[in-house]
Amino acid sequence: MAKQAQFYLIETTQPQGELSAAETLACDVAAQLWRAGKRILLACETEQQALRLDEALWQRDPSEFVPHNLSGEATNFATPIEISWIDKRNAQRRDVLISLQNNVPDFAQSFNQVIDFVPTEEEQKAIARERYKIYRQLGFEMSMEKA
Repeated sequence: MAKQAQFYLIETTQPQGELSAAETLACDVAAQLWRAGKRILLACETEQQALRLDEALWQRDPSEFVPHNLSGEATNFATPIEISWIDKRNAQRRDVLISLQNNVPDFAQSFNQVIDFVPTEEEQKAIARERYKIYRQLGFEMSMEKA
């Protein structure tokens, strides 16, 4: 099976409460993938970002609940969604990488499916274009979708 990298082109700059548009979309995509039976690693840039996403997932309506945990949290069982950040990640096998990191994570090749985001800000767009090139060089099949 070919490795897939899907980039979402963010068309709004409107933050959704405490989260950026990309962070909100990352949470929504993680929830959709979990409902489809996937195990997800949500890779954040910083611990602060991971804590914001963790809190946002906890604040969803009970009908929208998504089982998740932060990397390093003691749990009795592995949750379907792990929220990690640079230099902090559990070793459990995951199906999908949703990356909010500025650079392609060094473990990205261990995933068959990667989700990434292209924000509206020009500086962030340029960084996203570099990630796009790297994923393509790594042999991922590329796709782009407007969000």
